[in-house]
Amino acid sequence: MLLSLIIPVYNREEEMRELLESLLLQVNNDFEVVVVDDGSSAPLESMVDMYSDKLDVKYYFKPNSGPGLSRNYGSERSSGEYLVYLDSDCVIPPQYTQVLHDYLTKTEVDTFGGPDAASDTFSDFQKAVSYSMTSFFTTGGIRGGKKKIDKFFPRSFNMGYRRETYNKIGGFSSMRVGEDMELSYRLIENNCLSVLIPEAYVYHKRRSTSKSFFVQVFHFGMTRINLYKRYPKTFKWMVHTLPTLFLLYTILSIIISILICRYAILPIFAIAIIWFIHSSLLNRNLNVGIISVKTSFIQLFGYGLGLLYGVWLRLILKKTENDTFNY
Repeated sequence: MLLSLIIPVYNREEEMRELLESLLLQVNNDFEVVVVDDGSSAPLESMVDMYSDKLDVKYYFKPNSGPGLSRNYGSERSSGEYLVYLDSDCVIPPQYTQVLHDYLTKTEVDTFGGPDAASDTFSDFQKAVSYSMTSFFTTGGIRGGKKKIDKFFPRSFNMGYRRETYNKIGGFSSMRVGEDMELSYRLIENNCLSVLIPEAYVYHKRRSTSKSFFVQVFHFGMTRINLYKRYPKTFKWMVHTLPTLFLLYTILSIIISILICRYAILPIFAIAIIWFIHSSLLNRNLNVGIISVKTSFIQLFGYGLGLLYGVWLRLILKKTENDTFNY
């Protein structure tokens, strides 16, 4: 078997059901599905079993340990030549496994990944969140787009490894956030070939409220400092500090516009207009464009604040990595 699709899940029954439904529609069905229930309060075994006569699916329940260790658990119980990791809040387009099959049978790679996108069925808010996380004008396209300002590193919502490479590197760490980047760094350090497969995209729902989205990107910012402590050379000052610089610039512009010159805020308005126009054109929806302005500010401010908080905890207070998510 070429592909093992490994999916950790925690308390997301409806999203997991939607993901499995999308896997039923795959053009190429030469794959197995390994669902690892990471200690859900209501185990999902009965729901997953409903698909056992339609999919080659295995279900495992284990105590909660975080997504990285759950992926390791599933990897050890899978049989495919390539290990493909998907998040439980993804929906998989019908051509996905066929694209991977065609690419991987012709090209040898160590690790690979694909972009994420917003489905037409997503809410306007989810489409706006997708824009703010993937647009060149917000994240620099470093989360899987064709155009990006940093080296491509596979992300856990849509990433894969040759089993031989995975065994050599040793799997995911116990980090609860950023574990995919940590593994990608180890792969790059070991001169493993990382490839973006643009056509192997997934629909990624991400967060559905402003608060949950802010918390998510705040943790991403903190995690960047944890990764810096492990791998100092991977911190790109001109890339990873941009959200923090944007946050500080916005605050300074507001202060100057109130106290000195009211026009100081105009560059921020110009950026917001770019987000609105770009997102509206991409999504063909003015309402998504309007919401994208809000989610883009949340994305940049949340990440920027998280990075500053990570600096305070790890570099100034000298807290440990485990301490950062106890605050």
